[in-house]
Parts: sequence; C-alpha cells; structure tokens
Amino acid sequence: VTMDDIRDELNSRVDFPGLNNAWVMPIKTRIDMLATGIKTPVGIKILGPDLTVVEAIGTSIEDALANVPGTASVFAERVAGGRYLSVDIDRLRAARYGLTVNDIQDIVSTAIGGMSVANTVEGLERYPINIRYPQSFRSSIDSLRNLPITTPQGARVALGDVATVEVTDGAPVIKSENARPTGWLFIDIVGRDLGSYVAEAQQIVREQVDLPPNYSLEWSGQYEYLVRAQQRLMIMGPVTLGIVLVLLFLNFRRATDVFLIITTVPFALVGGIVCLYLLEYDLSVAVGVGFIALAGVAVELGVVLLTYLNMAMDQRREQVVQENRKLTVQDVVSAIEEGAMRRIRPIMMTTMTVFLGLAPIMFDSGTGAQIMQRIAAPMFGGMISAMILTLIVLPPLFFLYKKWTLVGFKGKPVST
Repeated sequence: VTMDDIRDELNSRVDFPGLNNAWVMPIKTRIDMLATGIKTPVGIKILGPDLTVVEAIGTSIEDALANVPGTASVFAERVAGGRYLSVDIDRLRAARYGLTVNDIQDIVSTAIGGMSVANTVEGLERYPINIRYPQSFRSSIDSLRNLPITTPQGARVALGDVATVEVTDGAPVIKSENARPTGWLFIDIVGRDLGSYVAEAQQIVREQVDLPPNYSLEWSGQYEYLVRAQQRLMIMGPVTLGIVLVLLFLNFRRATDVFLIITTVPFALVGGIVCLYLLEYDLSVAVGVGFIALAGVAVELGVVLLTYLNMAMDQRREQVVQENRKLTVQDVVSAIEEGAMRRIRPIMMTTMTVFLGLAPIMFDSGTGAQIMQRIAAPMFGGMISAMILTLIVLPPLFFLYKKWTLVGFKGKPVST
C-alpha cells in the first residue's frame, strides 16, 4: 500500500459538500503553516485593498486552475462571505430614555453573548457560570429587536427602540501581508512536480485572470522552499564545479587533463537521468544534492584512470628515450592499453561499492526513505553509466590528445 493508494481511498470515503480534501502530513503541515501560512503544497496569496475584489479574483483563479493536470483540489477563501448581527445604536433616542451607549452595549453583550458571574467547584473540577437571556429572547432578529431593556427611571423599552438591529455582510477573517489585506487560495496537487505545475498554472492565470490595478499575486506554500532551493543551487552548483576545476588544475597542471576528467560528469549524468525517469522521480532539492554527490564520485573515477594513463605514458616515453628512437602511434596505444587495464578492477570495485551501499536505501520503505531514495537515485544509476562510459570514452579521448601533442595529426613520428 502506497501513499497514493491511501489518498485515493480517503478521497473516495470522505466527501463533504462544500469542502475540498488536502491530505498532508500533520507535522509537515504545522511547519509549513508557521513558515508560509499555507498548508497545501501550492498556495496563492491575493493582495489588494478591497476584500470583495480579492474574493472575486480568488474564485476566478479557482475556476481557471480546476482543470489543470495534476490539480487534486483547489479552494479560494471566501474572505467577504461573513454574516454579522449589527446593532447600530441611535444615540439621540437612547438619550431620551436616559441610556448611554455603554449601557446598551453592556446589555447586548450580556443578554446575547452572556457574562461569566462566578465559578462552581465540583471536586477538582471548576466550571464557569454564565448568564444571559433565554433562547426565546434571542432566537431571531425580531426577538432581538424586542429585547427588553430597563431604563434608569425604571421604564422598560425594547432594543429596537434605541438601536437598529439587522444582519450585514462582512469578512469572516481579515488577514494582511505587508500591510495589505489578503485572501488565500489553497491548491493540492498529485502526480506532478511543483516546478512544472506552478509554471503551467502561472501561465493559465496570466491568460485567463485579469488583475485590477493595485492587486497582486504571490505564489506560496512549499513552492517557496523550491524557489529558495533553486536560487541556492544556482549559486552552489557553479561554485562547487569551480572549486573542483581549481583543485584538478593544481594537481595535474594541465588544462587538457582537467577537461578530460570533467568529461566523466556528463557520462554520470546520463545514468542518473535515466534512473530518475525509470523510477518516475521528479526533480527536487534531494535530487539536486544527489547529482552533486554523483559529480564528485564521477570526477574521482576520471582522476584515477587519467593518473594511471599519464603514468603509463611517462613510462613508455622513458623506454623510447632509452631505445634512442622516436615515439610512434603504437607506443601511445600500448601505453593507454596498459594504463587502462591496470585501473579496470579498482574502478569497478569503487562503482560496485557505491552501488551496493546504496541498494538498501533504494529498496527501503521506512521513515525518511522517500527523501533518501531521491538523493541516492542519481548516484545509483549514474555510477553504472560513469563506469562504463569512462572506460570506453576516456581512453580514446586521451589517445586523440596524445596523438595530437606527441605524434602529430597524421601519425608521423616526432621527436620526444
């Protein structure tokens, strides 16, 4: 049973009119609510001065995104759909009966809302005692208008004689972002990654929803984490690659050797991408971390192989000097064969060590396995392609380079 199976079963069993389901983990939801205020993977914050217009924009976006592939549910808050009992006190009429605004407000709050007057103690339990008018005095608008009030002179008047009682519309909750009233729209997605979904949703909103002046949208939820992670990876990726290039150059002192080693990285990426495709994993921060780790191990394979190719080439060059002859293409081929053959076993052992070490993670189903699998998946598939393509492609590239620098383009012997 997978999480998708549980989600489908819950959706089939729990269906309340007017409510949308958003199945998310409790602790994760609390963290997201504290960080962004949005409990679903994707959320939209609509900011503007008029809550009625904010609600209209939210319902328009709700209709536009309902049919986007991957949308499990979409719900826009009704920020202007509240109903309130309004008691508008007529100061002039109240003054005629000797009543102040505070007197009427106290009566309304006590008679309708209730007031705590004492506590009752029953063993270790304490309960508040509230008093207010009986239900029959406050069950309808007409009953509230006839609510009896005693004046300081002892006369009895109705609430409707000193105030206007009616039901008015208003906002259930008023929220603000950056000192602007806002309404939230919650989107739960299934079967798609956040990046591609939000990109398509933003395009549809731009095409189908018209934003009046002074109104704006902010895409929030877990998408905020993705944006921040992408910004960091765009910095850390090039920085990491730059550090690797500098270290390689300081070790080999030749730009061509550094280039040959870096060619192992695309070889590894091929296997990592294929593994992600077969496992149907979406691109995420965890996948990005896995690719960074894969690049480091792939460079290690290239360093090991190129080091022994250079050692074999130096030994062949010394042998040619001792034999007092010129270096030939066959000498280069023999040196490459010798160096590559000596590194096949270490490279395969390194690859199999990583492969077998990650195998338990790939087949695990416990807590945290989903994140660890997405970190391990690029390395799991990338190490295989890196091993195969490094052993197949790197020696020929090294041969072409040495043939050009030591022998010449046409393969004619040159001085060593």
